[in-house]
Amino acid sequence: MITAQAVELRVGARVLLEPTTFRIAAGDRIGLVGRNGAGKTTLTRTLAGETQPTGGTISRGGEVGYLPQDPRTGDLGALAMDRVLSARGLDEIVRGMRETEGAMASADDETREDAMARYSRLDARFTAAGGYAAESEAHRIASNLGLDERVLGQTIGTLSGGQRRRVELARILFSGVETLLLDEPTNHLDADSIAWLRDYLKTYSGGFVVISHDVDLLRATVNKVFHLDANRSVIDQYNLGWDAYLLQRETDEKRRRRERANVEKKAAVLLSQADKMRAKATKAVAAQNMARRAEKMLSGLEETRMSDKVARLRFPEPAPCGKTPITAADLSKSYGSTEVFTDVDLAIDRGSRVVVLGLNGAGKTTLLRILGGLEASDTGEVRPGHGLKLGYYAQEHETLDLERTVVENLRSAAPDLTDTQVRSVLGSFLFSGDDADKPARVLSGGEKTRLALAALVVSSANVLLLDEPTNNLDPASREEILAALRGYAGAVVLVSHDEGAVEALNPERVLLLPDGAEDLWSADYLDLISLA
Repeated sequence: MITAQAVELRVGARVLLEPTTFRIAAGDRIGLVGRNGAGKTTLTRTLAGETQPTGGTISRGGEVGYLPQDPRTGDLGALAMDRVLSARGLDEIVRGMRETEGAMASADDETREDAMARYSRLDARFTAAGGYAAESEAHRIASNLGLDERVLGQTIGTLSGGQRRRVELARILFSGVETLLLDEPTNHLDADSIAWLRDYLKTYSGGFVVISHDVDLLRATVNKVFHLDANRSVIDQYNLGWDAYLLQRETDEKRRRRERANVEKKAAVLLSQADKMRAKATKAVAAQNMARRAEKMLSGLEETRMSDKVARLRFPEPAPCGKTPITAADLSKSYGSTEVFTDVDLAIDRGSRVVVLGLNGAGKTTLLRILGGLEASDTGEVRPGHGLKLGYYAQEHETLDLERTVVENLRSAAPDLTDTQVRSVLGSFLFSGDDADKPARVLSGGEKTRLALAALVVSSANVLLLDEPTNNLDPASREEILAALRGYAGAVVLVSHDEGAVEALNPERVLLLPDGAEDLWSADYLDLISLA
């Protein structure tokens, strides 16, 4: 499994984690929690071996399956099913069998016979590796995560961000490794897939660490909680399930507050008496001893919990624009022979609110990318209206330049701002000091979300294209987004699995993909949000 000995984490001068020791053993189902930016993603990346700790050692007793928030796959030309099978090294055999099948149909006798002999050898290797049973298992896991045969037969490069992430999750669960490190595994999953994942993790025989803002997942699966306290840079370890942890944490906090109040009261009496005694030369030494005793009492106190900081978010005051700032007509999109959607028409009036619904893979993200000018449609066109100023939030954070720093990313979004103004905005989004000079590639998913939202805030956009804006956020930060949505005066096109986000938007219309049908919004559509 995994043993961390005196592990320390730093980013620049900032301490994320003081030297800490812990162990992840078989049967340990650990929920790693803490506010956005506390260092949860950095810790899991370090446990997975993708980065090294500042101090201490990490030993791994077996293979580790790691699901990052933004998975990146090397070969975008690989089939999705081959990617899943690669977890057990079966993809190369399957690919070879597939290629040989074509040669077996050759009209040339020698070519055909060679191919048949090669296919027989590959089939024997596949059978010896338990391939047919394993392939069936891989299909079952993929199906339960909402990946059907059509999607599994596509190349990785043609899949949406959500589909790619589910392929990576299927690959990790199929791998059969002893330890799982899962960073927000329910992102991009529909309600049925989340329910299946809960049941899977409840009975998982190995150990796992899961970062999640899905309280139901934590409640159903974890038997330990590690709370990464951003204010104290320590991990509070609780050998308890989720509900018991919440109760114990609150009980501990009340105890610490009572103890602090009592000690501060006694120390105040000692310091007051010491001040009175200092006036007399004969009692100066006794006064110093009293003051030292008071300081020692205060230094021995446990820290009480400080309120977590939350980014203060308000979407921009929209720039003036015409009645209909953006129109799309006859849009269609296919990847190879796979049709995503056809004949989509959409007119976004000033201040209008539209939610886009459809099952995973129906083209919701693709449509936003086309509207935002990041991708071309196969047919039709997007026509900008008078004064259009677009702001696009991408669920995979493609709008960020990962090689540039936090400051440089925001400065490119608002070149007219002074350096002081840029840093002031970043400070309100909890990027201060050295954090503002970090390259964007080292940010956690929550931090990337905050940076992308900061870029929207300074954009003065009058049409916002928002693709899953509440993913990766802690509850307090999510509430900030919802409040900002309610108060924004411009037009919004929203894609989200979050019912609360859709309710905050209070949409007027709904666009249903892949058919492109448009309807007036009705509360009846809320039931489709988590399923889509």
